[in-house]
Amino acid sequence: MIDIVCCPTPFLVGLLSSSLPKLKELPVEEALMVNLGSDRFIRQMDDEDALLPRKLQAALEQALERKSELIEYNTLNGLVSEVFIRFFVETIGHYSLFLAQNERGERVFQREAFRKSVASKSIRRFLEVFMESQMFAGFIQDRELRKCRAKGLFEQRVEQYLEELPEHEQSGVNKFWRGLGECAPI
Repeated sequence: MIDIVCCPTPFLVGLLSSSLPKLKELPVEEALMVNLGSDRFIRQMDDEDALLPRKLQAALEQALERKSELIEYNTLNGLVSEVFIRFFVETIGHYSLFLAQNERGERVFQREAFRKSVASKSIRRFLEVFMESQMFAGFIQDRELRKCRAKGLFEQRVEQYLEELPEHEQSGVNKFWRGLGECAPI
């Protein structure tokens, strides 16, 4: 099972610390490895600081560091899930505003308009990189091909977010930065 860490597909894997010697022998490419027990990096790619805008990174770190103060979250998993759902809702949640129908009636994502709609230059740079990821491509492809609008947790949060968003504002990233450390559900 440990050999799965050599796959090129993006994923998150948890391993016991007893597997660390075997893991270090494997030909693992482009992987960020973190020892959750000691909160230390085992291996970094050296681009971590360049991917997320500094303010956004600081907000995420602040929210995750406050885990011991947050009694309302029953588990660490709940907190981490909430922080990242909120992160994605507020950075890409406005995607549906940029799904248009072409002349054949197909839904098409307007990539550049989506990216340029964000006021923050640093978030636009993040989106430029993130929009090239397999994760984002699959997300958008799923939305383009979707016949009915199923409403999972993410879609429910996006709907709520867009309803609360002032009409003149496409993205609430600054509100996200201010509020993320509080970790209140949106």
